[in-house]
Amino acid sequence: MPSTATSTLLSAGPLLFSPDVSAEGVAVLFAADVTRATVFAFELPAEEPAADGADVAVDRLGSKVASLLGVEPEDAVIRGLTVHPVSHAVYLSVARGRGAEAGPAVVRVGTDGQLGIVELDDLPVTSFELDDAPADDDERTDAWLDGTEATSQPREIHGVTLSLALVPVRRSTITGLAWVDGTLFVAGLSNEEFSSRLRRIRYPFDGSATATSVEIYHVDHGKYETQSPIRALTSFEGGSSILASYTCTPVVQFSVDDLRGQDLVRGRTVAELGPMNQPFSIVSYDRDGEEFLLVSNTRHPLLKIPASSVSSQAPLSVPLSEPGASRGVPREELDYPGITWMANLDRGRVVAVQHDDGDTRLRTFHASEL
Repeated sequence: MPSTATSTLLSAGPLLFSPDVSAEGVAVLFAADVTRATVFAFELPAEEPAADGADVAVDRLGSKVASLLGVEPEDAVIRGLTVHPVSHAVYLSVARGRGAEAGPAVVRVGTDGQLGIVELDDLPVTSFELDDAPADDDERTDAWLDGTEATSQPREIHGVTLSLALVPVRRSTITGLAWVDGTLFVAGLSNEEFSSRLRRIRYPFDGSATATSVEIYHVDHGKYETQSPIRALTSFEGGSSILASYTCTPVVQFSVDDLRGQDLVRGRTVAELGPMNQPFSIVSYDRDGEEFLLVSNTRHPLLKIPASSVSSQAPLSVPLSEPGASRGVPREELDYPGITWMANLDRGRVVAVQHDDGDTRLRTFHASEL
């Protein structure tokens, strides 16, 4: 059985490459470890630039990752995806098993379709430990709807059967990463009463961070909320703001200038994408001179949103249960079922994991298809 142990990471979480590469070609891979409430920054050696137009595509991805890690297919759970800024290789965060004790691995998929384990312990690394993580004995829970947790159980709500797990809030300390103008943003839950947090951490790490509790108006729930974590986020408007998506499924815009740690910050809810649903990823791409957003979900289709509609959208503040309530910005359902994790190869291409015939595959979408 191949060795997949890493003493550096104890759990699999979100991954993100910095877009900035050193003169020697060194790229920085940020990897979140919820067990340690820590973000690690691994320095990867230079990789060969991708050939012009090279896509990434792998059939039977789940089976191949499981074989590489020496586990059954159902025990290789992808928890994040990012793209190398030079080689366009896809890096997958994989849990070897389900539950809090599942071990982590990072798997690299080249543009040639070849898979390999990234030996993280051999790489130069620095780290940043969050000082606001929920304690191990915090009795609060967070609801996961993605079906990946060992304790997931079917539950029928309003005629819809969901795969629901209630996990300790510690497991949602880090739910997403974004890079904005030299700063790493880390979303998740904290030990505060208003537990939903956005932290901004300067890289290289110097031990300091700014953490802001964030509040949103949840249209489907008809109230303001401070307990729900951001599930997916991306830089927006040239780095002046962040777009984030939550369970059940509001899309919210935050001004980066507001995220300075002084007070509770209220985001501007611009869309309600549908209830009883958990987003996986939110990415943007360019087509015919316009910018669009894609949001992948557990229950709803892959959704396409024109980015230009966000700035002109009035904040949503009326419950969906009331007559005339708005769902916000326009959206289009794309006929690509089963899309989960996504990232940009470049501004004109998006790479995604897609469920396919009882397995998964990795495929590249060109803007003309979206």
